[in-house]
Amino acid sequence: MPFARSHGADIYWKVEGRTDSPALVLLNSIGTDMDLWDAALPMLRERFCLLRIDARGHGASDAPTGDYSLSMLADDVATTMDAAGIARAAVAGVSLGGMVAMELALQAPQRVTALALVCTSATMDSASWDARIAKIRGEGMASIADLVMGRFLSPVFCAQHPATAATVLRGLLMMAPAGYAGCGAAIRDMALVDRLGAMPVPVPTLVVTGIRDTSTPFEGHGEHLLSAIPNAKHVGIEAAHLAPIEAPHAVSTALIDFFSN
Repeated sequence: MPFARSHGADIYWKVEGRTDSPALVLLNSIGTDMDLWDAALPMLRERFCLLRIDARGHGASDAPTGDYSLSMLADDVATTMDAAGIARAAVAGVSLGGMVAMELALQAPQRVTALALVCTSATMDSASWDARIAKIRGEGMASIADLVMGRFLSPVFCAQHPATAATVLRGLLMMAPAGYAGCGAAIRDMALVDRLGAMPVPVPTLVVTGIRDTSTPFEGHGEHLLSAIPNAKHVGIEAAHLAPIEAPHAVSTALIDFFSN
């Protein structure tokens, strides 16, 4: 299994598709792992050399105790790109992954050719995240499972795909509380909203919002990204927060169309 060492942690990664195709880095949301993108892979790997990464604290990556930062998580991505031999790439991230993608573009714009920000935001309610972090550290992952699953996937999708919903729930319950809490601190403390208009190099950006997403909907989240990022484009998709699971064809099509132009 390939790992990259970053800030004292081993970060798990995987490359798929043809190495002579344009590179695309795929980043997961908080509470999932690289499998978040599984249903979208058949379309995406035909067009891109895909680098999937388990965010620090998730999947097969290490989950150190303590608070993480977006800067640390962005460094993890850059270090993993180096390990995979990828100098520059388009980056697509869901939720936390989108936040990390924005931070990477701010810290190292020379590494990022384009962004796809999927069901994400540049600002969240820090007080609610602080309370969630405390709950996880005190009571474990099961204490937030109902809240998180109610936002991850829409009721209609769960009713139609109960096995998929059960798999997502199992992954959430099995993850290290330290990893979720550490990444939750990165979301709580992020400072993106006032910096996006000042990227050293303007990065072509696609904002993807889920019409059923109650966590980072267009109103109050996607609309702010569009106003803050110069010339950003927007696509709305019939999905809740985990759009690559709920609408993989629509997400893949949006990414292929945007990154191919």
